[in-house]
Amino acid sequence: MAAAEAEPPDRLRLDLWIWRARLAKTRGLAQELIAGGKVRVNRDKVRTSGRRVGPGDVVTITGPRGVRVLKIQTCPERRGSAAATAGVYEDLTPPPRDPEDPGSLDR
Repeated sequence: MAAAEAEPPDRLRLDLWIWRARLAKTRGLAQELIAGGKVRVNRDKVRTSGRRVGPGDVVTITGPRGVRVLKIQTCPERRGSAAATAGVYEDLTPPPRDPEDPGSLDR
């Protein structure tokens, strides 16, 4: 294997990145999220799993637990443990608003 092949790729298919970042249990579930219109890349809705993403891209995923906004830091070579995915993305998801706090309501 050549040295260039051993280096992590700088861009990956969106479904692979979601799966390798442990945001979906299977690659098939990642593809379903994308095809269902639940994923955006840099604010653009994506419907194809083959969309390439890389460091600096912002991925927004709408799932059963709410909306997550993630900035890609790296493209992992393979799916690893949860601890190994710690540096894969930066979570930009805003904290939930407290309905009891009058300062958090839209005016």
